[in-house]
Amino acid sequence: MIYRLLFIILVVFFINLPEVNSQANLLNARVPQDVGRLSDDQKKASTQDPLSYGFVDDRDILWSKTVWERIDVDERINFPYYYPTDTFKLSSGRRSLFHTLVKALRSQNIKEVYEDDAFKVKLTYKEVMNNLKGLKITPGGINQLNDQLIEIKLSEDGSIDRNYIYTLIDEGFLDRQFVEEPEITAQEIEEYRIKGTWYFNKRLGELKYRLLGIAPVAYDLSDDPELIPLFWIWFPDARKSLNESKVFNEGNSSKPITFDAMLNSRRFSAFIYKEENIYQDREVKEYIKEDALRELLESDRIKNDILNYELDLWNN
Repeated sequence: MIYRLLFIILVVFFINLPEVNSQANLLNARVPQDVGRLSDDQKKASTQDPLSYGFVDDRDILWSKTVWERIDVDERINFPYYYPTDTFKLSSGRRSLFHTLVKALRSQNIKEVYEDDAFKVKLTYKEVMNNLKGLKITPGGINQLNDQLIEIKLSEDGSIDRNYIYTLIDEGFLDRQFVEEPEITAQEIEEYRIKGTWYFNKRLGELKYRLLGIAPVAYDLSDDPELIPLFWIWFPDARKSLNESKVFNEGNSSKPITFDAMLNSRRFSAFIYKEENIYQDREVKEYIKEDALRELLESDRIKNDILNYELDLWNN
């Protein structure tokens, strides 16, 4: 009888937990503008910080391996990270992962942004905003530079050197009207790349995963497009912003889940494209060339080796 009563109390408690989502106040709205608008008391009750990771002592880590993965937004299971790309027609406050990240970057709620996955070279706010834009020189601009025998300078990665183009404009060698800067939106995002570490915590006796970094990837909006990471975000710095944005739940739209919870619980389909190794952390494609099937099999091999580590500990 006592257990039954306790169960009923727990059910009532969880049902009545305050929750903020795009449909808040839907049934109490007097006009459409009231939907999603919370009172001061509701805002205080619904304020939630992301679940803390907790401290992990280095002495408790028996084994670890860092891997890099690709999240292809074309896969159906990954659609929640891609949609909605057009928010103009939505009455709710739902946003894509890219829109959520960019909004936090513009408001500078996310500050730990880096050039690559090594997290050594930190980007300024201006550099981050420039990475969200493409750079194209129209045929008229190319003709203008050719007439002055000026060669277009490229960056180390083969893209047009943006600072060099701005210098040509400032010095009068190139008219501003011949330079286009198309902005990258959520619709242009092709995938996300993540960096994380699998580790075995001997104190807890289990294999755990910690997400370290995330990067939106899009085609370079230049004349020779290729997939490039726009920037790398140190994930712990983005958790608060991601925890404030809800993901659409197809099974029950009144119970959404946050991007922070989605990513930390690995609710996505991913492909391992690199693991830390003795060969300067080379990518899979560097030793398996032009064979997509073998690359996929190699990714599965790496994943199975990691997941089997815990089982091997108990079997030996």
